[in-house]
Amino acid sequence: MYSLVWFTSRLSALACASTLFFTLGVAVPAAAKQAPLNHQQALQALGHADPLRRLEGIVRLADIGTAADADALMPSLQDADPTLRQMALGIIWRLWGRSGDAAIDKLYQQGLGLMQSGNLPKAVAVFSHIIRQRPAFAEAWNKRATLYYMLDEYDLSMQDCDEVLKRVPNHFGALSGYAQMLAGRDQPERALELLERSYRINPNVGNAHVMMEGLRRQIEARRRNSV
Repeated sequence: MYSLVWFTSRLSALACASTLFFTLGVAVPAAAKQAPLNHQQALQALGHADPLRRLEGIVRLADIGTAADADALMPSLQDADPTLRQMALGIIWRLWGRSGDAAIDKLYQQGLGLMQSGNLPKAVAVFSHIIRQRPAFAEAWNKRATLYYMLDEYDLSMQDCDEVLKRVPNHFGALSGYAQMLAGRDQPERALELLERSYRINPNVGNAHVMMEGLRRQIEARRRNSV
């Protein structure tokens, strides 16, 4: 098993490692002699047999990738190495947060800041403005869904989850959040369907098995009681 220290030390010889890897707080220094991967090379590196090469592709996409590249990183969520899995997870969220429009991205960061400071109604207003300006930006819908959930506005949250999934069917965050709300509304069959979809994409959620097993027991008990 390769350690995070091993990866970081080896990456000091790679030009792709110019990123300050914000998700895990790992600073990856750059080398001067080797040119960084271009976009196509980074995507190709994700499937390489060498874990160091896969890491090189993952880290490079953190610098140059777009939201459309998140799907290419999904298989990395099931990588044999847990460090790569966690890095891929953080970068997928990072890529989802890129709209492709600098002004929209600035508003998005403002909305995140408001969420983190607890100013939820104002954050809702910011993400609603983003959605009106750029409705194709799925992560704006997802962040507003999260805010509505935090405000106990579950109908609105589920409506926004639907919008996220129309745009990004593999959005494991929206799938799992939606599943939790459906479970709370006594819809275990639908909740289990969405949670299983989320887990197939991203099997790194520690309590997913517990929740899925609970939903299966609930469904079975309901089935027995209906006989």
